[in-house]
Amino acid sequence: MHSITSIIIDDEPANCENLQLLLQKYCPQLEVLALVVSINDALEKIIQLKPQLLFLDIELVEGTGFDLLEQLPNKNFEIIFVTAFDKYALKAIKFCALDYLLKPINITELIKAITKVEERVNDERDNIRMQELIRNIGTPSKRIALPMVDKTEFIEVEAISRCQGDGNYTHVYLKNSEKHLVCKSMKEFDELLSDYNFIRTHQSHLINLNEIKAFVKTDGGYIKMKDGSSVSISRQRREMVMKVLKNMH
Repeated sequence: MHSITSIIIDDEPANCENLQLLLQKYCPQLEVLALVVSINDALEKIIQLKPQLLFLDIELVEGTGFDLLEQLPNKNFEIIFVTAFDKYALKAIKFCALDYLLKPINITELIKAITKVEERVNDERDNIRMQELIRNIGTPSKRIALPMVDKTEFIEVEAISRCQGDGNYTHVYLKNSEKHLVCKSMKEFDELLSDYNFIRTHQSHLINLNEIKAFVKTDGGYIKMKDGSSVSISRQRREMVMKVLKNMH
């Protein structure tokens, strides 16, 4: 099997070296082409060496990892963010990034991330997720990647009517009546969409508040959506959901 070529970009040399050692020990299928500590050097090395994978820190001395991505003419590589950012700050990144690792790096998470890279690195087309990530920076309209068995589709967040969990998968229902089975859990969708006017009414249901048609009080209470579907409200979430519905008036 051919090795996967990579570049590590972090303004702390010790962090670069530490990650390189972890990769040598636990992910021998990776070849580290360079350790880079500045945006300018990173631009030069990426264009020169054409790596298949970047390990990219977000906060760099000369700017951010996003600044680097915006300056690259071609983004035909996979990318894993390595960052000390908290979960909330990572939410936007998760829309389109292949994966991210929190510092200090967890070995299990590192191996999982590299497994994802192996599955996708043979795709020679420009990395569409990277283009979408750059598009999302500073734009009011957000798009989300829906990874399916045979493709990854990108849609506007506001186009989603509701989500329904199915184990490690989620059925995503769109306003235009399309339905997609997506390889993401409900927990992931809840984290991604909670800041975009979505609410979790039940362990298996996440809904767009703008798509609610009515709250029906009979049968214990449930929500009627504009698409005609009925959505349950769990006993544990009932008080929170009712508070949100009252504030909508």
